[in-house]
Amino acid sequence: MHWTRSESKFIQEITQAVTRIVNRTYLNVAKHPIGVESRVHAINMLLSVGMNDIRMIGVFGVGGIGKTTITKAIYNLNAYQFEDSCFLANVRETSKREFGLVQLQEKLLYDILGESSLKVDNVDRGINIIKERLCSKRILLVLDDVDQLAQLEALSGESGWVGLGSRIIITTRDKHLLTKHQVGLTYKVKEMDHNEALQLFSWHAFKKDKPIDGFVQLSEHALRCARGLPLALVVLGSDIYGRSLHEWKSALDKCKRLPNKNIHKILRISYDDLDDNEKDIFLDIACFFKGKDADYVIKILDSCGFFPDIGIRVLTDKSLIAIEENNRLVMHDLIQEMGREIVRQESPKEPGRRSRLWFHGDVRYVLEENEGTNKIEGILVELPKRDLIHLSSKAFTKMKRLLLFINRNACFSGGPNYLSNELRLLDWPEYPLQALPSNFHGKKLSVFRISHSLFKELKEVFENFQNMKIMELSDFLDFSGTDIVSLPASIKRFIGLERLILQDCKQLQEIVELPPNIKEVDASGCMSLENFPEASKKFQFNACNLKALEWIDLGGCHKMLVNIGNHVADPLLGKGQFKDLLGGIIFPGNRIPDWFSHHKETANTNSCEVDINGLRYMDEVVGIALCAIIGPNLLIGQEKPLHLIGVKINDNEVQERWVDLMGSDHVWLEYVIFESFKPKEDNMQVKFYSYLHEPVFFKSCGVHLVHKHEENVKDHDPALLHENVDVHLDVPNEEIENSELDSVDGIQLSKRRRQDDDGGIRESILHPQHKRGPLTSGVQIADL
Repeated sequence: MHWTRSESKFIQEITQAVTRIVNRTYLNVAKHPIGVESRVHAINMLLSVGMNDIRMIGVFGVGGIGKTTITKAIYNLNAYQFEDSCFLANVRETSKREFGLVQLQEKLLYDILGESSLKVDNVDRGINIIKERLCSKRILLVLDDVDQLAQLEALSGESGWVGLGSRIIITTRDKHLLTKHQVGLTYKVKEMDHNEALQLFSWHAFKKDKPIDGFVQLSEHALRCARGLPLALVVLGSDIYGRSLHEWKSALDKCKRLPNKNIHKILRISYDDLDDNEKDIFLDIACFFKGKDADYVIKILDSCGFFPDIGIRVLTDKSLIAIEENNRLVMHDLIQEMGREIVRQESPKEPGRRSRLWFHGDVRYVLEENEGTNKIEGILVELPKRDLIHLSSKAFTKMKRLLLFINRNACFSGGPNYLSNELRLLDWPEYPLQALPSNFHGKKLSVFRISHSLFKELKEVFENFQNMKIMELSDFLDFSGTDIVSLPASIKRFIGLERLILQDCKQLQEIVELPPNIKEVDASGCMSLENFPEASKKFQFNACNLKALEWIDLGGCHKMLVNIGNHVADPLLGKGQFKDLLGGIIFPGNRIPDWFSHHKETANTNSCEVDINGLRYMDEVVGIALCAIIGPNLLIGQEKPLHLIGVKINDNEVQERWVDLMGSDHVWLEYVIFESFKPKEDNMQVKFYSYLHEPVFFKSCGVHLVHKHEENVKDHDPALLHENVDVHLDVPNEEIENSELDSVDGIQLSKRRRQDDDGGIRESILHPQHKRGPLTSGVQIADL
């Protein structure tokens, strides 16, 4: 029988494929591969092995999350579909050895080519051989635990190094490393869910898929310690397998204070790869700032000279921290424990010789026994419950390098006679003295909070605080004997100050001077406040010096009602200065300014919508003025809750504010400039809302579009302003059919009848106030 060349080649390919399958050696994945299948499926979707392109896929996540286990399973599942395959494990560790990269190159070439005699003299020679010998082969290559770009450049520099249809999988803790190597497809391995974690833990703790009787609650405790990290679940389960109930409790209590050394060792690898600046940032977040607003933390760390913008990005890329949608810094509990253990190991027996203190027992010991040293850079006072600390007056004397002091819930029997002039953050509610130590000039202070404190005189406090960015004096004027009625003029020298919180300063009567770069002023609850000239100027186009001011909270400031409420600016009078109004204000009141072109009264609802249809000349629109009258939900309790309110335009979130309505109606006014965002549709939907769990009630709302040349709008053709503007509540058709229509100045008003809850009939009329209307052809206002 004679075979053609193509037939012979076909038979050879079949023989090679069968040989690969028969001779294939599977990698050991895991004894209990819980949760692996779903993650393998997700990555396989990225691989798309049937496609004939070349793909690099990056798998990243924190140490111990299961990256290697998952990629082993992927390798076992797919290797037979490739001409040749190679799994290079422990790239990071191997590369640290002398000639480590060369050894990895030789293993790669041997696994793909099968030539044991092939030797590589150096990395550069290895790169050339890999490019020459693998460029036509369809291979599967896994590079496991990569941490340096040089490793990738030596083993898989470019997609052209391998043949069509090849797949290269890279596992790493550093997402940015994948970016630098231009890996376009990535998969982040996330923590196990509760069911997966319970199964994995149970297999190692009980040798079955669920806890045995009597150990269910302790198992839940263990899951809380592990927080979905597979490594921790395996280690904890194995360590307490076969132990008594009492030993279980002891082991889990120990985990709260002392991390397991095997878990700590794995997690610390990512920390050890950081530079000194990044290590400082990581330890500060682990010890003090987990769960805090990222912008706030960046301000503090920047004042410490830590370059936090790039530092936090590096920590995020290495999966040591994350920033949630609400801008909060989050960190896995075990990673936090790892960081705190690093600090504890600085001086295991003497807490006063550590760089950071956070554990309440250590903090109390150091402050009461005067055991502080110049090693301490930060202290967090957070007791299990509110309690008294008998502070030694000399407790801070030796802490010459103290940068951060945060008191969350302690009372102090006395105050310090010394504070470090290196302090950047002083957060001490109920500060026990009427003045700061005489030695303290505060020239490096960035954040200063002394709420509920005994200060009587502010002039000396402000004298030297040049670098202030956040100042909170919340409630500090509530105490008997205080007679402060205004802020000292020296506050205007704080050019770095962005937020000033004067909440519930009940004797404060005026705010005359403010720093030039202030962004937010919270004077809510200042019941005696009468004079705040810059607030009036800001919203009336007068000569306001506070160009950066974005938010003023005058909640509960009823004496400001006349000064602000009756004199809100008409932006049409601004003659191009509308851009200077960016921001918002809230103050007591119950009336929307007359100049709003569209005004609607509503029932007490937690949201309302304004639909503006048939818009014309949107290129002429520079922004929008928004106003709502809101009242509190009085059914949610006697305490003063904070309410989250917001507004959207065409489903784009424009602004959200936290407000305290102090039990009465308030006016909320916002000016929005269309710069980065501008509606492109002919229709615009404006929605005011509050969140359902603690809603406010919207009683009326107003919308006004502002045009570039609207000061001359009176000269426009009236037909361009309104064409049969129809304003009505969004109600069922049968209700509209039964409604009566009235006409005022040619504008149709919908009068409708509605049955109240008590069975009575209520009649309401909605009317736009169109003294200066937007260029619209119709307005429909819907009640949600």
